[in-house]
Amino acid sequence: MGDFIPVNEPLLDGNEKKYLLECIESGWISSEGPFVKEFEQKFAIRMNRKHGIAVCNGTAALDASVDALGIGAGDEVIMPTFTIISCIGQIIRSGATPVLVDSDPVTWNMDVSQIEAKITPRTKAIMIVHIFGLPVDVDPVLDIAKRYGLKVIEDAAEMHGQTYKGRSCGSFGDISTFSFYPNKHITTGEGGMILTDDDDLAETCRSLRNLCFQPHKRFVHERLGWNMRMTNMQAALGLAQLERLDEFVERKRRMGARYTEILKDLNGVQLPLAKTEYADNIYWVYGLVFDDSTGMDAEEAMKRLAQQGIGTRPFFYPMHQQPVLRKMGFFEGESYPVAEQLYRQGLYIPSGMALSDLQVTTVVDVVRAALLCKTA
Repeated sequence: MGDFIPVNEPLLDGNEKKYLLECIESGWISSEGPFVKEFEQKFAIRMNRKHGIAVCNGTAALDASVDALGIGAGDEVIMPTFTIISCIGQIIRSGATPVLVDSDPVTWNMDVSQIEAKITPRTKAIMIVHIFGLPVDVDPVLDIAKRYGLKVIEDAAEMHGQTYKGRSCGSFGDISTFSFYPNKHITTGEGGMILTDDDDLAETCRSLRNLCFQPHKRFVHERLGWNMRMTNMQAALGLAQLERLDEFVERKRRMGARYTEILKDLNGVQLPLAKTEYADNIYWVYGLVFDDSTGMDAEEAMKRLAQQGIGTRPFFYPMHQQPVLRKMGFFEGESYPVAEQLYRQGLYIPSGMALSDLQVTTVVDVVRAALLCKTA
């Protein structure tokens, strides 16, 4: 067995070192440094938004967005069950109620056809979460939101550089969020961004990320916020990465196409959909969903691949099955079979920005061998 192939490895061979050295030599290492504003402005422009508010991570971006929209006790927010727990945290902490929809079995995104039936007089917002490489079918959601007077939160954490019908993901709805964790197309190590076209929402989010300090009475607080500030060093990394976003998207698409080409004849495994009528996949990660006929679930497949030096990660554990949420009394008796099957049978294989063609070949060989191996 050769060297271990991690599920993700970022690519940091552009201007990252140069910009970081500038931070150190200038002494601007905190959130007060000039790279923060430059990163906010250039990222917002790239995503066709008026305002960018940089924060310390993607979860913080979601938390501030929910709070900025005034979501609270008595409100309901419709969202997918198949997503990361970051999406639901502030909804629950605010006293609002999350209302779940199942996944589309082909795109793995939320099934937008289920949204309208979930609307009640208490519904205040819809949270859309683009999953893995293809965007949610946005237009029907925006239409529903307009007809019912609902806010839209767009979690575009995994969609750097992706478009929907030619428009940038992150440009839809009232407020959008991104993550810059190391497995994203653009990384700042840890970091996130809030995007909006609404001046008041932008001002509120800037205040929330900075403990709601007031301009003229700094230590007099009218509202509770967080310390969610992004440092100048993080923003320096992000700016260097943003300069190469087109290159990174193309690199990911080549990787995804190569995986698909050499895995397309593999029986019993669902591969990522290459395209829809509204977008081509950008393969944030390359997922595999094992059919029950293989006699193997994701846990078993991950174990076999790990034994051969291949890093993997499971799909999201659905919100309605999360022990912490069930203990709180949420989702009693609810079932979302597509999301449950995706978690049980799905995983993603190495698909980081630095993955080489040789590593792709190695991964494919091990995946094939794992499928041929009978369960003990």
